Amino acid sequence: MLIVMKADATDRDIDGVLDVIDHLGYKAHPMPGATRTAIAITGNQTSVNPSHFENLPGVLEAVSVTKPYKLVTLDLRPDKTVVRVGEATIGGDELAIIAGPCAIESRTQAFAIASAVRRSGAKFFRGGAFKPRTSPYAFQGLGEEGLKILAEIRDVYGLKIVTEALDESGIDLVERYGDVIQIGARNMQNFSLLRRAGKSHLPVLLKRGLSATLDEWLLAAEYIMAEGNYKVVLCERGIRTFAQHTRNTLDLAAVPAAAHLSHLPILVDPSHGTGRNFMVIPLARAGIAVGADGLIIEVHDQPERALSDGAQALTLEQYEQMVNEVRAIHDVVQLAAVG
Repeated sequence: MLIVMKADATDRDIDGVLDVIDHLGYKAHPMPGATRTAIAITGNQTSVNPSHFENLPGVLEAVSVTKPYKLVTLDLRPDKTVVRVGEATIGGDELAIIAGPCAIESRTQAFAIASAVRRSGAKFFRGGAFKPRTSPYAFQGLGEEGLKILAEIRDVYGLKIVTEALDESGIDLVERYGDVIQIGARNMQNFSLLRRAGKSHLPVLLKRGLSATLDEWLLAAEYIMAEGNYKVVLCERGIRTFAQHTRNTLDLAAVPAAAHLSHLPILVDPSHGTGRNFMVIPLARAGIAVGADGLIIEVHDQPERALSDGAQALTLEQYEQMVNEVRAIHDVVQLAAVG
């Protein structure tokens, strides 16, 4: 059920609706918009009788929701969500660039890359302190020591930190040291982890699962939002197909498809989406051209020595080239949208 308030509804009117939802034993999710507030109802096992709300002051209409998701949908919030991380944003008019190494390997390595990221004008720095690796013998990250390096980068360069949490205790640590919780592709349907992220005060960057459908991806976001955290960013990072010329198949069609259904901002990860250095810049350009709100990019000062995913990392020079090119494309896309 979706309760749409009138444009002139007062705070008292909204509180009246929230009280009724609470009395019925359901959970309310108010979403203020540019012109009116919508309130989604979750926790109901059967359909909700609209007569509970139709005659309440300030209510325009009560609408049944037939989609499997209620909170991520444009039906609830026609205005696109802008996720704010301090003065930095993801969504809206500004192009978001999240750049850094796959893994934090040392303070020297991380600071060399962070300096280049800051010079590029990007506002977010990515880096893994905990790395989920296919092989148990591969480099697993520096753990809390890596998070401390990331926090120091934020203090020195003013960059907002995006880093992955693998489990619930990992979210505790990211909340202590980071600014955005990344949920990786392998954990997209780790529902206890999603619920824990939904209770966090930090924004969540949710990567699409290795073989997830669009609905499965959006429902994973729904898990987070159902717990009360509405600061969710979607990230298309490629899916498993029969193709062998790339590490994954970057599904650029998912960007306009998700934007057609959801108000959440969408990023593209051409690094994991291709796994090949020479493909990253072309796919980054394409991601912005199809309407992505930003990119998450792997950059390394010495990719040939990287302990994780060196084959897909851009050099510092290549990263600078990419930033200039995607910003130019973003400007054209923005002009076309207003024109």
